[in-house]
Amino acid sequence: MKRPALLLTSLAAVFATTLADPARADDFPSVISVSGEARISVAPDLAQIDAGVANDAKSAKEASDANNAAMGKVLLALKGAGIAEKDYQTSRLSLQPQYGQNKSTGASPVVGFRASNRVTVKIRDVTKVAGIIDTLVSAGANDIGNISFEVTQASKLLDDAREQAVADARRKAEIYAKAAGVTLGAPLSVTEGGGPVPLFKGRMAAAPMAAPAAVAPGDETLSVTVNVSWAIKPGQ
Repeated sequence: MKRPALLLTSLAAVFATTLADPARADDFPSVISVSGEARISVAPDLAQIDAGVANDAKSAKEASDANNAAMGKVLLALKGAGIAEKDYQTSRLSLQPQYGQNKSTGASPVVGFRASNRVTVKIRDVTKVAGIIDTLVSAGANDIGNISFEVTQASKLLDDAREQAVADARRKAEIYAKAAGVTLGAPLSVTEGGGPVPLFKGRMAAAPMAAPAAVAPGDETLSVTVNVSWAIKPGQ
């Protein structure tokens, strides 16, 4: 708490010196600059998850063929669940050798291959997330994770918060002006910073489920910060 007191004392002293010295008054920027903040909580309207399949086989071709067939079933399941083709996209495709260990020689021979394929899925109705996950698992997806929730119209929803942030900036500026013995004038500049804050991102392992997946989208906190510079005048 000591630092703000020193700042206010310094501001009052500099302003008083400026008034006493007209030559300096032309050079001194007679302003108070503060930031204002506002936050709102809204329900997300978009979810995104990663889903994939992995298959092991003795040969690269066998692993690749099995993986292609498995992913084909997953994509058909997504289409059958009403997910538009534009809302799922391949995010990773790999085919890697699997190594064993020869205890007598210490060598690591290739004992098989693992093929994997992952897609990123956008779900535009967050109430369907749990159902989509269950559909993916039933279709053969054995690796699901990186679930996140978003607010697609964040900027529009922040309009009311912007007004609140400017009001918060004015409140702070008036406190500083009163403490420094000056009067707050008109705003000289307003700049915006900050943005939406993601609520949740995580990873969940998929396995055959006896009960529906439990998913809680919750609310997402959106924040906005404005930096405002106010002109100041001698106290009245």
